[in-house]
Amino acid sequence: MSSSCCTKGPGYTSPLEAMKNGPREKILYVAMIPCQEDQPNYLATIDVDPTSNNYQQVINRLYVPNINDELHHFGWNVCSSCHDDCNKQRRFLVLGGFKSSRIYIVDTSDEKKPSLYKTIESDELKKLDLTAPHTVHCLGSGEIMISCLGNAKGEQPGGFMLLNQNFEVIGRWNDGNSPSSVQFYYDFWYKPRFNIMVSSEWAAPNIFDKGFNPNDVALNKYGHSLHFWDWSKRKYLKTIDLGEDGSIPLELRFCHNPTTPYGYVVCALGSSVFRYFPDDSNEWQVEKVIQVESLTGNDGQPVPAIISDMLISLNDKFMYFCNWLHGDIRQYDITNPSKPKLTGQIWLGGLIKTDNDFNDKRSLTGGAQMIQLSLDGKRLYVTNSLYSSWDDQFYPKMKNDGSYLVKIDCDSENGGMKLDQNFYISFKNEPNGPSRAHEMRYPGGDATSDIWN
Repeated sequence: MSSSCCTKGPGYTSPLEAMKNGPREKILYVAMIPCQEDQPNYLATIDVDPTSNNYQQVINRLYVPNINDELHHFGWNVCSSCHDDCNKQRRFLVLGGFKSSRIYIVDTSDEKKPSLYKTIESDELKKLDLTAPHTVHCLGSGEIMISCLGNAKGEQPGGFMLLNQNFEVIGRWNDGNSPSSVQFYYDFWYKPRFNIMVSSEWAAPNIFDKGFNPNDVALNKYGHSLHFWDWSKRKYLKTIDLGEDGSIPLELRFCHNPTTPYGYVVCALGSSVFRYFPDDSNEWQVEKVIQVESLTGNDGQPVPAIISDMLISLNDKFMYFCNWLHGDIRQYDITNPSKPKLTGQIWLGGLIKTDNDFNDKRSLTGGAQMIQLSLDGKRLYVTNSLYSSWDDQFYPKMKNDGSYLVKIDCDSENGGMKLDQNFYISFKNEPNGPSRAHEMRYPGGDATSDIWN
């Protein structure tokens, strides 16, 4: 296969090539959950092209044919892991229904008007004794791997499932090798050159679905560990307990450079960031590199940050994460991987401050929760819904106000962030009433969808 042919494969040759030559995003796909449970979830297509007459408008809504799905995370059928395969195309989105355990396959051939291509019913997942699909990653083989948080009854343990290129359920990733020591599942990321995969933990669906009960933490019903897996053999290697400071480790990211062997995980309840890395003997280790201290709430009680989402710029220079209860978004320079340096902070709607960084101090319900960074690292998009029952518990006004979408301009060279005062989208007056906004994707790939082999 000639090199000229292979340039036509999906994605980019390297993270830096994506950062330098990738197109500016013009379309933003957002998973939307109506606050009225009798209404269908939908994929919103939003125009983010500042030269467009439809800038900052929802230009299409693809409603799924069911209710109570709770669309959550989603990913692409292929990415840069398949860049050398000229026959593959980044065309389909894979959206998991967190509550229903359905998986929707969406065709984006018409980028501005995606269409539903296929529905995988929950029975297909339950045949594998799995429910609650979460993280979606495409593999270099063309298969699609999805983490699932529960078994068929919504209890622990979950596991990893695989779809083939025709979006058929073909089994578990580690079929016949499911360790009893791994009970909780959530996010995962793999690093082929180091033959490693790392996975994190939340809780069983039956636990987190009803809202957060602190007593469940004491009863060990929430995770606090990272798990390491042999990527090529699909075999469990080891678990590292992060302790109390590492309670509820959620989003994790390896650095994008395929030759960089370390990454980071944010721990929601522990309000901390750990780095994971191989030591000189190639044994995987962890170190805590950031601790966000609790702040005093309006009732005088300490409020943990609840770090909910995190990503790394494609040049591996900056880390961004959200403190959902505090309400701030942070940018850290990670040039020194063991000593991240805070270089930017933006305040939106949280439980701590009564104002925010909008000049007009507009009312914002809910702290920053999900983020997505442009390929060039200059624009960070932010939504505020975590999970409907948790939204209702911590930000009950969101049910009437819906979500918001804002944009932060980022200095991708020297660090620093500035809230775009002229970019604000409210989802309060959607056609079927207020709606919650969760994960975001761009048609050309983004800072969390692609993995380089």
